[in-house]
Amino acid sequence: MKHQQFFIGCLLAVTTLAAGLPAAEFKAENFPQYDQLFRPTNGWVGGDGAYAVTLTNDVTVWLYSDTWIGEVRGGKRRNVTMVNNSVAVQRGFDPANAKVEFFYSTSPAGKPAALITPDDGKGWFWIYDGVMTPEGLFLFLMQIEKTRDSGAFGFKTTGAWLGHVSNPLAPPPQWKVTQKKIPGAAFAPDEERLFGSAVLKADGFVYIYGARPSRPVGKSMLLARVPEEKLSDFGKWRFYAKGEWSKNADDATALGAGVANEYSVSWQPALKQYVAVYTENGLSRNIRLKTASAPAGPWSQSVVIYQCPETNKNTFCYAAKAHPTLAQSPDELVVTYVANTMNFRQVLDDARLYWPQFLRVRLR
Repeated sequence: MKHQQFFIGCLLAVTTLAAGLPAAEFKAENFPQYDQLFRPTNGWVGGDGAYAVTLTNDVTVWLYSDTWIGEVRGGKRRNVTMVNNSVAVQRGFDPANAKVEFFYSTSPAGKPAALITPDDGKGWFWIYDGVMTPEGLFLFLMQIEKTRDSGAFGFKTTGAWLGHVSNPLAPPPQWKVTQKKIPGAAFAPDEERLFGSAVLKADGFVYIYGARPSRPVGKSMLLARVPEEKLSDFGKWRFYAKGEWSKNADDATALGAGVANEYSVSWQPALKQYVAVYTENGLSRNIRLKTASAPAGPWSQSVVIYQCPETNKNTFCYAAKAHPTLAQSPDELVVTYVANTMNFRQVLDDARLYWPQFLRVRLR
């Protein structure tokens, strides 16, 4: 069978004893119980991105970028439309009894449409990470526009916005969303940086991780922080710059290379460390993890915790990140990634592609 490796999965145990990582062994394996929750056959039938934000003790909102709406029949997507973002609401954390409901918008003509669109009417939004604060739910929205390239990567990021949802517990189609452009982001040919790749609450602050291109490949990690109750006040943001916190985003210095535009940073109780999880250089079969004792680091060297079995000459993997609120015990992480292809027809004809693939990563 052409894609038999999709069913085999990949089991990888890594022992880390050096390079600043605590002595630990990471065992990663497929998590089919969670996969099944996110495999509907009607309506929402696949999406990438996949950030999870806790709204209440038992309610999580999932944030997706490009999304297929239609149906799955005989292992194929049929009668589908792609929209640029969608969300899901998960109630409960045990996959045996959790419930998931998916949401997107509908155009005046009755066709599926993105849930959130740019107020300025330019391009579309991909939804990156988000965070709940006393002011409500904040979403980091990357504004994307087409380029002249007709290939799979015929797009560019042109802006970054902070979306504020004042009523996040309402059904998502009823969300009241306001948008403010993030002034510290830059998308010029001589300087590119975005913020919202990962978001972390710690010590009364919201830490906002970002990315800028690094050489020869991949992205470097950037960091800003702001008091939790002042997230929408850009004048209160401070940018990590060689051990100091600067008012000027231009001063921001890299905290390490090899990450992606999308990743996660979270506290890992068993390690008593912060962990960053990401796809190596943005597109790779390797999912990497590194640790730090503080949100700004210093960060350890990274280790490979999983190798995506789907990767071949036609298929690539990306968007790896951890979702700490889904962990069933202090010594595990729940991680997702996405497998995709350059071949549009293949995404339709092989419905195993273009879903968040769930992994359980355990420390031993």
